[in-house]
Amino acid sequence: MPGDGRTVGRLGVAEREQAWQRLGGGDFDLIVIGGGVVGAGTALDAATRGLRVALVEARDLAAGTSSRSSKLFHGGLRYLEQLEFSLVREALAERELMLTRLAPHLVKPVSFLYPLSHRIWERPYTAAGLFLYDSMGGARSVPGQKHLTKAGALRMVPALKRDALIGGIRYYDAQTDDARHTMMLARTAAHYGAVVRTSTQVVDFLHEADRVSGVRVRDVEDGREVDVSAGAVINCTGVWTDELQGLSGSRGRFRVRASKGVHVVVPRDRIVSDSGLVLRTATSVLFVIPWRAHWIIGTTDTDWNLDLAHPAATKADIDYLLDQINSVLVTPLTPDDIEGVYAGLRPLLAGESEETSKLSREHAVARPAPGLIAIAGGKYTTYRVMAADAVDAAAHDLPGRPQPSITDKVPLLGADGYHALVNQVDHLAARHGLHPYRVRHLLDRYGSLVHEVLALADDRPDLLRPITGAPDYLRVEAVYAASHEGALHLDDVLARRMRVSIEYPHRGVDCAQEAAELVGGVLGWSAETIMREVDVYTARVAAEREAQQQPDDESADKRRRAAPDARSGIVSSAE
Repeated sequence: MPGDGRTVGRLGVAEREQAWQRLGGGDFDLIVIGGGVVGAGTALDAATRGLRVALVEARDLAAGTSSRSSKLFHGGLRYLEQLEFSLVREALAERELMLTRLAPHLVKPVSFLYPLSHRIWERPYTAAGLFLYDSMGGARSVPGQKHLTKAGALRMVPALKRDALIGGIRYYDAQTDDARHTMMLARTAAHYGAVVRTSTQVVDFLHEADRVSGVRVRDVEDGREVDVSAGAVINCTGVWTDELQGLSGSRGRFRVRASKGVHVVVPRDRIVSDSGLVLRTATSVLFVIPWRAHWIIGTTDTDWNLDLAHPAATKADIDYLLDQINSVLVTPLTPDDIEGVYAGLRPLLAGESEETSKLSREHAVARPAPGLIAIAGGKYTTYRVMAADAVDAAAHDLPGRPQPSITDKVPLLGADGYHALVNQVDHLAARHGLHPYRVRHLLDRYGSLVHEVLALADDRPDLLRPITGAPDYLRVEAVYAASHEGALHLDDVLARRMRVSIEYPHRGVDCAQEAAELVGGVLGWSAETIMREVDVYTARVAAEREAQQQPDDESADKRRRAAPDARSGIVSSAE
């Protein structure tokens, strides 16, 4: 429990074994299935209400959708056109909480230019929408809309063709490293007493008469199985919702469809701009998002019914994104400019429309059987509201009346003391022999936990050197990922704890050996295991590159599936 002097939400080797013993050693009020942002948020919500909660995830924290989003906490400006006012208002309130109270170390303001291309009607039409957006909360903690002439817009974004716009409007939203935010949510839940365990797959549901009374889980690393009893089980598995529903033996109340969203990452100097961009396309909108020394360009929005664990980007997806952005750029991007590509699946509630871009981003909660709750839909920004709704729904199956949700008052680990440390960057840098920019980067990844990270290098100054081939990251960060952040495989480190897999043209291959040796030192890997981890990661990158040369989803999926899985112990019946 928090405050007992043992750990601060640490997810290390010892904690992993303790978590296994706790899973088999007693009843829980709630079991949460799924380690994405909604699952981690639900575990935190339940734990801070005083409930006994366990979170189990078959793969890694944020291994699915929650590490492959557009990485924005945004109000959903485009949902105003769909008249989803309550969704926009809710999302803006959540964005404000993240920026100011819950995660200021992880969530930052980001500006966007909306280029205007139609005279007379477009500026007042867009301005009216942004005025409504700002009045709903869009201008809290960030600047409100600013109107620009054509010359002003081109000064802000010199990369744009002169004939691509007649003016522009700048507005602000917020962004985060989605995988780090989700991981920090899970660690915060652990800090408040939740059992958090990855590589732990639900393989069956337990029943008492007509109610679900728990789950049977399997450690996919060593094959152990154990039954875990609970007052209620909450299915937070996103695009796997229907699959888990089938495993439970109960009939679902809604159906989830997967929509594939592809993003490409290019170097910052390829698009000369002081702001992100929002561009209208024929079917949706395209974001050009600042991301450290890069731009993230996305996204596509197409139906996907193939492998849910490893959605594959195709050449057609990439060509579409390049065609859309090149239509407005003076200097076009080429495939050679691309540093990284990633594909994620949005879990959308299936509706009457067959177009995934039209399906609702609202979420739904159902109780398909006594003791079983399912939640799906929604968007990353509103995960906290979804989590509270899920725990409220589970209250029907729990004795007594749970306390109301308080997660709007619970900062994530690393938030407390962050602002003071920002003012002490030079002092911290001098103490550890680092450049101030390096310390600022660490603070924006770890917040006040930066002391924990740097302490690992007290007796090993070599850990403060940059990782060869990925100099944005220090060697100590790979060690910390395994010792404190729950990373169990090289892929967990290079793809999620750090974002090497999308930020460098080699996609992590050039630093795989070094990172594996650092992680292996914490996890006790043999030389053979280190070699296998490097081989598996390298094969993953090669398979993704091959998939990205394919013309369609089926052929890309076939190429991507050919790569071995770091978690080979996962069984196909459920994830």
